[in-house]
Amino acid sequence: MANRQYIDRLIRPALAAAGAYEPIRPLEILSERAAIPESEIIKLDGNENPYGCSPRVQRALKDYVRYHIYPDPEQRDLRLALAKYVGLSAEHIIAGAGSDELIDLVLRLLLEPGDEVINCPPTFGMYPFSTGVCAGRVVNVPRTATFDLDIGAIKKAVTPRTKVIFLASPNNPSGNVAPEKDVLSLLELGLAVVVDEAYCEFSNTTVVGLVPQKDNLIVLRTLSKWAGLAGLRIGYGIFPQKLVGYLMKIKQPYNINVAAQVAALESLSDLARLRSTVRALVVERDRMFEALKSLGFLQPYPSQGNFILCRVSSGKAKKVHEALQQRGIFVRYFGGQLLGDCVRISAGKPEQTDAVLRALKEIGDTEFAGQSQNDRLSKRDQ
Repeated sequence: MANRQYIDRLIRPALAAAGAYEPIRPLEILSERAAIPESEIIKLDGNENPYGCSPRVQRALKDYVRYHIYPDPEQRDLRLALAKYVGLSAEHIIAGAGSDELIDLVLRLLLEPGDEVINCPPTFGMYPFSTGVCAGRVVNVPRTATFDLDIGAIKKAVTPRTKVIFLASPNNPSGNVAPEKDVLSLLELGLAVVVDEAYCEFSNTTVVGLVPQKDNLIVLRTLSKWAGLAGLRIGYGIFPQKLVGYLMKIKQPYNINVAAQVAALESLSDLARLRSTVRALVVERDRMFEALKSLGFLQPYPSQGNFILCRVSSGKAKKVHEALQQRGIFVRYFGGQLLGDCVRISAGKPEQTDAVLRALKEIGDTEFAGQSQNDRLSKRDQ
């Protein structure tokens, strides 16, 4: 007991009190929870790519023979390949173990204890999580009712302690893009503006071309979504060159394992195939959006990601989430004040879309029977 109390006193109080990030559950846990075989689970809760990675990745990982050798700490080949992909020089690029690692690296580089980070909820949960881990203070500036950035409120929230503004574009979970004019307006504040473009391949919008001109703009990307490499944890950032030297100095020397490097290089050599799966997911996203609108008890928001956020009438989002789960269909339910009546559904293969729509129609007929469409949608505001 005495030893445990002693160790407790050594833990940083802010971390001891911090809440944990709530991740999605792995497939085997979902299968166990629903008592349904893994092969029958429809997993649409993590914005993962159901088509998986390029077959070239699988072959290259099987044939690779140097797993016993440390990876290149300078990421030379990978940075060159990423530079060709984004159209900038490799001096602007660093790869990370997912963009999550890069979020942490940026904050560790820039924050002193108590420095402020502006967060625009609802958005990706890693921004406030990593801010807390890095001893920063989160300043939340909520988005508008349509999930647009409130630029005026962001500017009013800036203090002498503000160091970083995080913007997801397309935003997760709402799917809308931050207009370039808004990004430029915030860059004028002289703070580090981090634009997280994890879903940019689905939107065909980016501000990466501004990085060489703006020494306070950081753009983050990932291969988790469009390239189907979520399990290998590989992302990258496009940074002002001045920041790259500092970030290379503080990152773990071998932060990208050789399997992830091989997979990323093979993916970047098979763009035609991977872009075809991106197009397929965009088609399903748009088809699902139109179908969800017709159900009456859901209000889907237009999305440029590979997912759709839906507001559920009568505050029954959790009930819809649970009813889908009982059928072996897993979507994301966030809870909380901003998203308590919403679910997010990832775009999937056509047969997965069909299964989700059938299930939702059944749930609507059961849970919302007798309500007119106007009643269903208006009750959420009462």
